[in-house]
Amino acid sequence: MKPIRILDKEYKEWIAELSSRYRKSQIKAAVKVNQAMLQFYWELGRDVVEMHIEERWGESVINCLASDLKNEGITGLSPRSIYYCKSFYLLYYQYVNILPQNVAKIKDETLPQVVAKISSDLFSVPWGHHRYIIDKCSDNVDKALFFVRQTMENGWSRNVLLNFLDTDLYERQGKAITNFNSTLPDETSDLAQELTKDPYDFAFTGIAGRYNERLLKDKLLNNITNFLIELGTGFAYVGKEYRLQIGETENFIDLLFYNLKLRCYVAVEVKIGKFISADIGQIGTYIVAVNHQLREEGKDNPTIGLLICRSKDSTLARYALESSSQPIGISEYELEKFYPEKIEGAIPTIEEIEKELNSDISL
Repeated sequence: MKPIRILDKEYKEWIAELSSRYRKSQIKAAVKVNQAMLQFYWELGRDVVEMHIEERWGESVINCLASDLKNEGITGLSPRSIYYCKSFYLLYYQYVNILPQNVAKIKDETLPQVVAKISSDLFSVPWGHHRYIIDKCSDNVDKALFFVRQTMENGWSRNVLLNFLDTDLYERQGKAITNFNSTLPDETSDLAQELTKDPYDFAFTGIAGRYNERLLKDKLLNNITNFLIELGTGFAYVGKEYRLQIGETENFIDLLFYNLKLRCYVAVEVKIGKFISADIGQIGTYIVAVNHQLREEGKDNPTIGLLICRSKDSTLARYALESSSQPIGISEYELEKFYPEKIEGAIPTIEEIEKELNSDISL
């Protein structure tokens, strides 16, 4: 008997809604399983540390523990996994194990919320991601928490996380020389600063020999996915060599983006040479033109500019920025470091979440 096809619009919309609901329930279930598993790993690491089991029963106790747990039907906990649990606890316990009475003594009223947010983030990031972070940040809890937050905010897959761990994102994030504090409102200047990097890593372009600005820009746009990942979360591509008619003169912005977090246009100029003070006047003019011609009053925040140069004199850059009333950041770029050949999508699918959970359990 052939299945009946119902073409009614309301019926099709209902099927689409059911499908959406089902997928959301799958995500919630996967996240809940992950949180329960992480809580167990945390408590296991805590027991190993607080019971001083290696001091009491010798270094071989970890191997013995893994074997005994397996005999009890608890699979997936190899000696290596148990050591990861111990490292997981040691890395973050000082942030998570803040006693309520200690919190009460601290005048900062936001601290309990901060501690709760850290705990929530820690137990929401997949265990496979945590292992990468532990491997790369075991001696720097602030750096580790930075990558935990970035993973949560951006939905990074393991490959994307590993890529940024290997390209010194923590050391580069928010490091551009800018005048945002004096040219943007307080509520947006910090966020704008945090969205910058210095230097930007353009190694994904594959450029190794001689090149000019057109070649570099073409390579950036030919690798637009990698370029947007390197720029950071919230950037949407608007155009290359974006035309602006200013009076009787045609002008072209190298690259124009819109940032959804800042709700503003971002004009980007890429220079293959060293920064010169004249660059400030050029991009400042573009910023003003975008504000007049593209920005919608009441909807878009003021446009910001970003100069990405091959090199810069930091003192000259600061002086030049003081001379401008437009919000501008100045960064360098590098071509030497290389990204992995394949970078997965920034947002994991249901299948990727389930695969990751299964791989964690089988460790």
